[in-house]
Amino acid sequence: QLQASGGGLVQAGGSVSLSCAASGRTLSSYSMGWFRQAPGNVREFVAAISRSGRSTDYADSVKGRFTISRDNAKNTVYLQMNSLKPEDTAVYYCAAASRVVAGPELYEYDYWGQGTLVTVSS
Repeated sequence: QLQASGGGLVQAGGSVSLSCAASGRTLSSYSMGWFRQAPGNVREFVAAISRSGRSTDYADSVKGRFTISRDNAKNTVYLQMNSLKPEDTAVYYCAAASRVVAGPELYEYDYWGQGTLVTVSS
């Protein structure tokens, strides 16, 4: 089970840090990703990180502002979100993929967390 947390209300230009913790699973066995879904929109890719943490990938819309990282010892993956914009408002989901490196496609991921809401006010 994946549990995402850390969402909330933040002003534009501010920062939020999301966490994704696992219970019953060892996250070091999975590539991890963050996705988001705004009201009325499809779920979209945000960032991914390989099992080891040495490889990362980002959506163009968040490059330079968001950072994905992981601490396998703590069984947790993080998403640091800086310079937030109102268009970043969405429910953010973490996901785990049973492969060494996963990318931006939803079908690559096997397990999903319940999501945490991030609201960015202008």
